[in-house]
Amino acid sequence: MADPRGFELWIALRYLRVRGGEGFVRLITWISVGGVAVGVMALIVVLSVMSGFEGDLRDKIVGSTPHIRVTSDGGDLSGAGDVTEKLLGTEGVKSASPYVEKKMMLSREGQSRGILFMGLAASGAKELGELGAAYKKLLESDAPSPIIIGSELARTLSLTIGDKVRVFSPGGQSTPAGFLPRFRSFTVVGRFSTGMYEYDTTWAVTTLGEAQNFLRLGDRVTGVEARVLDPENAPEVAASVEKKLGGGLFVRDWTLLNSSLFGAMKLEKVAMFFILTLIILVAAFNIASTLIMVVLGKRREIGVLKSMGASSSSVMKIFMVEGTMIGLFGTVLGVVSGVALCLLLGYTDLVRLPSDVYYVDKVPVLMEPATIAIIAVSSVVISLISTTYPARTAARLDPVETIRYE
Repeated sequence: MADPRGFELWIALRYLRVRGGEGFVRLITWISVGGVAVGVMALIVVLSVMSGFEGDLRDKIVGSTPHIRVTSDGGDLSGAGDVTEKLLGTEGVKSASPYVEKKMMLSREGQSRGILFMGLAASGAKELGELGAAYKKLLESDAPSPIIIGSELARTLSLTIGDKVRVFSPGGQSTPAGFLPRFRSFTVVGRFSTGMYEYDTTWAVTTLGEAQNFLRLGDRVTGVEARVLDPENAPEVAASVEKKLGGGLFVRDWTLLNSSLFGAMKLEKVAMFFILTLIILVAAFNIASTLIMVVLGKRREIGVLKSMGASSSSVMKIFMVEGTMIGLFGTVLGVVSGVALCLLLGYTDLVRLPSDVYYVDKVPVLMEPATIAIIAVSSVVISLISTTYPARTAARLDPVETIRYE
């Protein structure tokens, strides 16, 4: 007898419609569906939020720092003008300018903080978001030795516009009178906020000429920084720049400079995926338990099917289809719930974050279709695998024995 085409699906659907006398099996079935749904929803929400934080962080880094930096392997860089011209002549480079960057100390009224003292050219600073807007105050100020500082640094030291601060180098310089620290008094003429706590607590910026004069560099600089038309193409542009400049210079793009940070975030996402997948695995065990109970309750029906000519593979398919449909329903429910919750978090102020702790005031959410697809497929595959044992158990039942004793 040939099996009617598609009868496995029809019987699987019939078994899913549990009768009133099998309420416990119905409860376990719904618990299985709920477990899969909760696991899928948790994965979508958590990974979307992590992607949102990563994307927001990436935007802030790209917006407040140069995309490519060229430095000398022997300390300060001479001939910055020639390097700048070669950078500007490279396809994909939008702007380039020299800069000075040194680790210094900043003090006021007995309080001291380690800072990153920077001297920027006007052409390089104007494209750095709020930092570029604050830089204009340096150019417009007639105060002696003007400087702008990060908002968090200003808050920590209680600095306001017009205050005097001292910037000095712990290394100092050797003089006939002995080893003395190099220091200068600067006037605070502005503050800026990049949205990055690490930057806002350490950055202090002045003009390129002021920094060179203070550090007695002459025409030497720390390096040359550049911004590209498309930040995502920065590694390819950096490779072209390196070929053009030749040896003796280090060329690093923003992805390389922040590789440890983004690498750690990617590792966290992978770890979170596997941790939350355990929820789906627990639900998969529930699916297996449900099917085992169904098999035990349907022994007589299975025996009748096999005695009528149904093959062992057909019986196995019936229970695999049933378990997979439980997982599929839970997956669909979880995807819908997860996407809805992500939209709720992204477009409302349902969850507010303290701005003094986080660099954002609301939860950033970035849903990636590929990630959602991977979650959904993984959930269905895990559900399918969980059906293997009970389905094989049903397929191995002897129809004569089951009919005789049922």
